[in-house]
Amino acid sequence: MKHKYIAIEGAIGVGKTSLVDALAARFDSAKVMESIENPFLRDFYADRAGAAFQAQLFFLLSRYRQLTALSQKDLFSKLVIADYVFEKDKIFAYLNLSDDELLLYDKLYALLEPNVPRPDLVIYLQAGTEVLMERIRKRRRDYEADLAEKYIAEVNRSFNHYFFHYDATPLLVVNTSDIDFVSREEDLEDLIEQIRTMERGVQYYVPLGSRG
Repeated sequence: MKHKYIAIEGAIGVGKTSLVDALAARFDSAKVMESIENPFLRDFYADRAGAAFQAQLFFLLSRYRQLTALSQKDLFSKLVIADYVFEKDKIFAYLNLSDDELLLYDKLYALLEPNVPRPDLVIYLQAGTEVLMERIRKRRRDYEADLAEKYIAEVNRSFNHYFFHYDATPLLVVNTSDIDFVSREEDLEDLIEQIRTMERGVQYYVPLGSRG
């Protein structure tokens, strides 16, 4: 594998963790998994005043500490696969924070972002909102039980908009609606071959069964 640092991104429920686990097992790579242990998350989902700002700052600082630790260790001697990119924090901030909160958030983000190592490949996983909702329900996380489809649709649109304009690194866009990395080995192997040959710019992965 020519890549040393791959980040996998996508909206809530799209299957990031499943793909990270599959690729890490295939390549014996180091995994960087985003912590979902945020003490303000339940209050945020319960729509408590101020909780969105608290949850967002907690995530921002947690992601910053985790990713900057990579550059302080010799982890890039082997493949590293992360289940998020640092920039995702801004997507949620702009969805959930007020204008006054964003003013402060942006100042802090601008101080932190230059110190974060950048992946040499980002894989963006897509799926329709209905598919995301189905997957969220299947994994049965208590704090996600009351997530509204309207909110997931907004998150999904924001991710699609962000990655439509993304040019910071090579980008592989994968629609996951009709592929199954976990149950179908041929789907995983075909995607791995696409990753191996990925060069610069943006590429769109066409699932094996959809090719003429």
